[in-house]
Amino acid sequence: MPAATAIHFFLELAVILATCRVVGLIAKRIGQPQVVGEMIAGVVLGPSLLGEIAPGVQQALFPPGPANVVLYTVAQIGLVLYMFLIGLNFDVDLIKHRAGTAVAVSAAGILAPLALGALVAVPLLSSGGYFEDGVTPVMAMLFLGAAIAITAFPMLARIIFEKGLSGTSLGTLALACGATDDAVSWCVLAVVLAMNRDDPTMAVVAIGGGVLYTLVVMTIGRRALRVLGPMAERQGTVTPPMLSVVLILLMACAWFTDVIGIYAIFGAFILGVAMPSGFFERHLTSRLEPLVTTFLLPMFFVYSGLNTQIGLVNTPTLWAVTLGLVLVAIAGKGIACTVAARIKKVPMREAVALGALTASGLAAALLA
Repeated sequence: MPAATAIHFFLELAVILATCRVVGLIAKRIGQPQVVGEMIAGVVLGPSLLGEIAPGVQQALFPPGPANVVLYTVAQIGLVLYMFLIGLNFDVDLIKHRAGTAVAVSAAGILAPLALGALVAVPLLSSGGYFEDGVTPVMAMLFLGAAIAITAFPMLARIIFEKGLSGTSLGTLALACGATDDAVSWCVLAVVLAMNRDDPTMAVVAIGGGVLYTLVVMTIGRRALRVLGPMAERQGTVTPPMLSVVLILLMACAWFTDVIGIYAIFGAFILGVAMPSGFFERHLTSRLEPLVTTFLLPMFFVYSGLNTQIGLVNTPTLWAVTLGLVLVAIAGKGIACTVAARIKKVPMREAVALGALTASGLAAALLA
């Protein structure tokens, strides 16, 4: 019943928020970002820990069914709003001056993982048990390469925010590279899915739709949205009608990019970038950020942990493969991006930091 689902969901929220608070404080004490604590909180509450210690309690708190669907939906709303805020505070002017570096680092963050994925996929495919029947070597190579190339953009954005790098040259460059790598990786995954289902239109819709969406929003959309800046300044704030229009557009963009197969966060981020900067950006951020980062966004990271079952990696061979893939992903992507940055004359310290940032979101996501 809907009423019973809502009542249970309130209990889930209370448990999740309390656990995030406690684990997040512990994570900060040992020098880790809050977001890492939130993902660990999900693992603590999920089948990997609470499910092993008290399976009855875990099933009672987080049963499969309607409540789980509601939690997933709220988590996605929080993620979309957060990625919109990241785009809203993204300084395009900083990237214009470092476009060459952004392109080089993004290319390295894609090409190196694809090459590494191709090398690792062949022996895994031949050994059996890691891919389904019917998966071709090309499909395995592309899939594993894309999985390694994905930066875990939401994780990267949250780390940059928590470390105070938002709005800095380094943080903006890392976000630009992460967004590009993730968009390309989702396109590669769309190609793999199209090959698996023998339906090339899936890849055409995903790639073509993503490019078209970006061009329309960043040209026609950006010019149309420009009127919101002066309107907000005249009113002295972002009024409820303005906020309503923004949220309607945001949900529509998230829906569109999800439907075409690129993922909702891409649509949210691009729309945020297209929004007016200055007064409008600051006031809209102040209205949305506290609720999103404190209440809604933790749901996403906890949901990821709740659906992680570490117990499935239950043999020495599986652990060796898992750790090997983690090391290949982190080292390969991090080193490639660092080298690319150095080639573009980026100072060593900043180049290493950029390589670490592009691999950090990936590392946390893989480990969780």
